[in-house]
Amino acid sequence: MKKYFPLFAILVAVLLSYGLYEALLVAPREQTMGDMQRIFYYHFPSAITAFALCFVNFAASVVYLFNRKPAVDAIALSSAEVGVVFCTVMLATGILWAKPAWGTWWTWDLRLTTALILWLIYVSYLLLRRFTVAADAPVMAAVLAIFGFADVPLVYMAIRLKNYRGNHPTPVTMAPIMWHVTFWNLAAWVGFALLIFWLRYQLERVRQQTNELHATQQLEPSEVTR
Repeated sequence: MKKYFPLFAILVAVLLSYGLYEALLVAPREQTMGDMQRIFYYHFPSAITAFALCFVNFAASVVYLFNRKPAVDAIALSSAEVGVVFCTVMLATGILWAKPAWGTWWTWDLRLTTALILWLIYVSYLLLRRFTVAADAPVMAAVLAIFGFADVPLVYMAIRLKNYRGNHPTPVTMAPIMWHVTFWNLAAWVGFALLIFWLRYQLERVRQQTNELHATQQLEPSEVTR
């Protein structure tokens, strides 16, 4: 992976640039919302990417409870950190879109509320990992991640409920060219997420190995005195 990382980074940069070009110049102007609708090409991909990272965190957390391997824990932590970033982008773009569309920055719509809860769950996960000094902090965080992931399908299904009456639009049909632009940006954002995730994972593995080395060095003098 290290050998191909620069090439992958260049590919992601090209995808992001092309996605921006598609969103601003290729996608047609939406009749109702006008150019403000173009934020959808970033709002939707960031949401899908955030959900995917939450799933990676969930899967890694389940595996970690069984094998306690540091590498698996590094995957869980890294995916949660990057997931929070994309979840923040999802909320921020949604808020920017809400003001001109609904006349307010925020409403306690079912979709918005469950999305905010999702963000709070994973921020809590990161705070637990950062400020808990107990040795079993990764285990506690894994349990939180497993229960917290249950909110992801709630966010997805919120606008698909039969009696939904919220502000957030229900799934709509878009022109093929709009979906074309959406999927290009989705590919770009997923690639960008993988790029950041890989870097963060590598940093976490170095931190884990450094801590293990320090712990070993601290044990050696005590063993000599025995």
